[in-house]
Amino acid sequence: MPGTSIKRIDPKRLPRHVGIIMDGNGRWACRRGMERSLGHREGSKAVRRVVRTCRRLGIANLTLFAFSAQNWGRPPGEVRALMNLLAEFIVKEWQEIMQRDIRVVRLGELRRVPPDVREQLMNLIAATRKNRSMTLALALSYGSREEITRAARNLVRRARLGKIEPEQVDSRRFSSFLYTAGMPDPDLIIRTGGEKRISNFLLWQSAYAEFHFSNKLWPDFGEQDLLRALADYQKRRRRFGLTDEQIEQGG
Repeated sequence: MPGTSIKRIDPKRLPRHVGIIMDGNGRWACRRGMERSLGHREGSKAVRRVVRTCRRLGIANLTLFAFSAQNWGRPPGEVRALMNLLAEFIVKEWQEIMQRDIRVVRLGELRRVPPDVREQLMNLIAATRKNRSMTLALALSYGSREEITRAARNLVRRARLGKIEPEQVDSRRFSSFLYTAGMPDPDLIIRTGGEKRISNFLLWQSAYAEFHFSNKLWPDFGEQDLLRALADYQKRRRRFGLTDEQIEQGG
């Protein structure tokens, strides 16, 4: 398949927010007779490639689905290997993240994350809080249903305290209780690995997102694959519930 040049990507029509479901690490390793943990290690190289490309293009927000709330049910050895890789990624990428002016945030409940890894992540988040050129959101121990339930619970607590009336709850206020508060909703969601589902990822936020499904396993996903997804996105006509005629007339 011919490559896609960065020059073919219209910088004026870039998505403000890209979300990626990084699927296929384990299958990549199994097909090569390797332990699954080695697939995750190769997958971390793909993370580095994609973050660098997004930063170079000027994509303002990138969310990576690193570890789901349901992934805690995987074999303990694989879970620990994933946590170790996260810790290793933080150490190795810290300097480049700072140099590239990337702000790191987290989505998800971190109580089950090992204390040493959690501390490293929170230190990175604190160190990058003033960076502004790009936001990198790591969805870690994350599930969208769990996120929505958490937001509803917090809204109920505020109502019980008399801080909010039911009539004041609208979609904008509800969004402010999600982990992604302050970030734009994703314009483009990419899933690798050949599966065509979103697996409890940004369910509320992706109401009007465009989807791109790649057959590439995540460790094989490179700059060309990302550019292909962006080129595909830029061919789409986003209506947000309107007609073509309304869009042509400016809404």
